[in-house]
Amino acid sequence: KKRKGYRDTLSFCSLRWLKEWSAMHHTVVAAACRGLAGLSGAALVSSGPGWMVRKETSCAAGGGSKGVAEGIINPVDQPQRVAIVGATGAVGLEIVDVLQRRGFPLKDIKLLASRRSAGKRLATPLGMVQVEEFTVGKAREADVVFLAVSGGFAEKFASQITADRKQLGGLWSTPGPIVIDNSSAFRYKPEVPLVVPEVNGEVARQRVKEGARILANPNCTTAIAAMALWPLHQQFGLRKVIVSTYQAASGAGQAGMEELLRETEKFLDQSVASNDVFVHPLPFNVIPHIDKFQPNGYTKEEMKVAWETKKIFGLSDDVAISCTAVRIPTLRAHAEAITIETEKPISPAAARHALASAPGLHTLDSVTSDLYPMPLNSSKKDEVNVGRIRQSLVFGDHGLDLFVCGDQLLRGAALNAVLIAEQVLK
Repeated sequence: KKRKGYRDTLSFCSLRWLKEWSAMHHTVVAAACRGLAGLSGAALVSSGPGWMVRKETSCAAGGGSKGVAEGIINPVDQPQRVAIVGATGAVGLEIVDVLQRRGFPLKDIKLLASRRSAGKRLATPLGMVQVEEFTVGKAREADVVFLAVSGGFAEKFASQITADRKQLGGLWSTPGPIVIDNSSAFRYKPEVPLVVPEVNGEVARQRVKEGARILANPNCTTAIAAMALWPLHQQFGLRKVIVSTYQAASGAGQAGMEELLRETEKFLDQSVASNDVFVHPLPFNVIPHIDKFQPNGYTKEEMKVAWETKKIFGLSDDVAISCTAVRIPTLRAHAEAITIETEKPISPAAARHALASAPGLHTLDSVTSDLYPMPLNSSKKDEVNVGRIRQSLVFGDHGLDLFVCGDQLLRGAALNAVLIAEQVLK
């Protein structure tokens, strides 16, 4: 029908009737509302299984979220109800900030945490919001739920959050919220997409269309490495990957950063430092031990890089990946020295060209200007910095050495999670 026909029909519909009827005729009502919104200048906002039209400027147009980073046009066109579980932790706080900077269109935002944190008030794109104690019911009120919690917590509650919603006394069901989990609980389950949006975002989007409701964020070290490895793999093909990491205290969350600051001050004052979060005191030290040791002598953190890179890239077992993970006394941003052997010949110039056109990467690679990636120039940056690009002395024309650095709390966690939401909702 023509727009006028939709407008005349909707003008006489009560909002309650519209919302209930739209659960059965979602496509028709969505089209009708778009027509009405377009004619009246109103904003179309999501309302669970249905839609409603509200006479105001939408977040997507800049009215709901202030402080949007210049040049970002958010691909999500419908305001979403968002819940962040673990909102007062390091990653949770960063998710709130990323939502604001990227102008993610919000209809509502729930900040959920433990009973101890409930009652705090945090700044959000929708103003000051009080933190609430987590319940499954509160999380299920959202369209998208970010889990910034432990693996055990995620494994216990994620499926409860995503369960189908019963409509009109159970006559039919609609899908529950999408859960984007930052823990390791679901990364290795074949049915759960493990996502770096610039690599396999379209695959995740298709899986959600097919009914997937849980999406996994990769390990922070994997996500940072993947940003540089993917464009090289696409053009030259990976055969072997050797990674040595220099991981910041932020990898252990807010508690890790606080311990580093506190114990550094203590060491400078008393020449002694203690440890609780880390297996050894971290100030003025490096610790080649992150996560639990496995039967093969590698730590779980090191094996995550191998397991997850293969899953995200869709690599065969013929591609060998090895990692040594080391904790260092920096606050933010993980650094990684990476050596690769490729199927096709590769040169530093060809690699720079491939990396320069890849999204989410910034090349810092000038030995004459002492320009290369470091935590100091990578902290609180969305892009992963890559540099020290040189021909491998081990693998020759089929090998390359490079150095990458990225903010663990952003590219390795919060930013990647929000980009996943944008990818599957756009």
